[in-house]
Amino acid sequence: MNRRLTLAGSVSGAMVVALDGTVLTVAQPTLQRDLDASFAQVQWTSTGYLVAVASLLVFAGRLGDRYGHRRTFALGMLGFGAASAGVAVAPGVGWVIGLRVVQGVFGALLQPATLGMLRATYPPEALRRPIAARTAAIGLAAAAGPVLGGALTTGFGWRSVFLLNVVPAVVFGMLALAGGNRSQAASSSASQTASETASETRTETAGTALDVPGALWLAVALACLVHTLVAPSGPAGALGAVATVVAGAGFVRRERRAPVPLLPPAVVGSPAVGAALALLVTVSAALNGGLFTCVYVLQDDLGLTPLRTALVSLPLAASLVAAAPVSAVLMRRAGSRCTVAGATAVLAAGLLVLAAAPGTAAFCAGFALVGAGFGTVMVAATHVVVRQSPAASAGVAGGLQQTAMNVGPVIGVASATVLMGAAGTRSPLVVLAVAAVAALPLCRALPGGPRPVAAGLPAGVSVSLPGDVPAAAPDPLGRSVPAGPSDARHTAPAVERGSFEPSLGDDEV
Repeated sequence: MNRRLTLAGSVSGAMVVALDGTVLTVAQPTLQRDLDASFAQVQWTSTGYLVAVASLLVFAGRLGDRYGHRRTFALGMLGFGAASAGVAVAPGVGWVIGLRVVQGVFGALLQPATLGMLRATYPPEALRRPIAARTAAIGLAAAAGPVLGGALTTGFGWRSVFLLNVVPAVVFGMLALAGGNRSQAASSSASQTASETASETRTETAGTALDVPGALWLAVALACLVHTLVAPSGPAGALGAVATVVAGAGFVRRERRAPVPLLPPAVVGSPAVGAALALLVTVSAALNGGLFTCVYVLQDDLGLTPLRTALVSLPLAASLVAAAPVSAVLMRRAGSRCTVAGATAVLAAGLLVLAAAPGTAAFCAGFALVGAGFGTVMVAATHVVVRQSPAASAGVAGGLQQTAMNVGPVIGVASATVLMGAAGTRSPLVVLAVAAVAALPLCRALPGGPRPVAAGLPAGVSVSLPGDVPAAAPDPLGRSVPAGPSDARHTAPAVERGSFEPSLGDDEV
């Protein structure tokens, strides 16, 4: 697949998943009435999907690393579209729940591939803009979802909501199948030949094994964790917590003994990747927990209708979309560390504004700050996860990123629910703001800003000489020229080739 088609497929896949969740939320009350379902059954139409997708994301990413991200993307899109069509004709709520679980399985195949395809197609230094475009598309889908869902449900019934994803899923799934052989990672080194790149890719793919026992342990641990967070009270919650600990311990034990672990050490052993994932969990928990809280504050305390509540929250989606391209510029100029730290602080400030907001104008301002902070962190932290992971493990990296983005909201909503009952309606906003500030030290593990530039040379050009080349007096133009043989390696290529736009180094992303 060429770059444009790959980017279009990645964006469409991310939008399909984002739309599916937001439009269903609006349609659930109508679904409950039409199918004569209980509230618990309606909740499982969302919980079943969430448990399935969260438990399989990492293993699905590993499947993409082994068999090709294009193939897993195509299978995920086509399966997701077929399951959506099935839900649209389901005769009862039991069928809806079962098909939503099937949707989750194919969604797990789809989501890591949207990032894996980008990593395999774009050179590392060119990933910022594609990831920003993908994030902006998610924000746009999140904003448009409730509006589309409300219009479709009102005009055509809840079943039409699930038909919304069928056409784009089939179209981009078929395009991915017809897109040719799997794209290989583009090399950022000008000296690497095409044959060396092909050889390296074959070697990495050949070493990509499937740790099925490890995948099963992780799937059980994540499924139990999500279920426990969704239903933390009662015997089921306690049993789920115990099962999470046992399965987590089994997964760690398996990973230590596996010859080829499910989570490659190059990915999970990277401090930058670990910090970025922890920040993604934190900010997604803060965003979703804060939004959940504000819905009740606006409707119960201020007496707003659901429609006015949605209109007041629109600045969040708008600022999230606007922050995506801006974050790419900030990363290039200031580095990921400063970008993420500043954006996390903005998100925390937005939550505090919401906690003290006396009216709708202040709520709009708070939502705008939260959206801008979250959108920037999402782009920058996702870029770190994908950029700092080897190309051969791009699927696992994408799976971990998507797992963080699925687990975080569950933690945020569960925490908000407990805090609202124990300490007041607005208390979760303050606690979530404090949690975001407490995560700021994690930013120290992220890559820093650009290196200092030597006087008179473009950024990124080193003027140091190899150890075996003696120094010489400057030439008539004031440039330092090696005094060794004529075939000595030059480390300041711009001296003889003129100025050019350099690519960022590993510590400048």
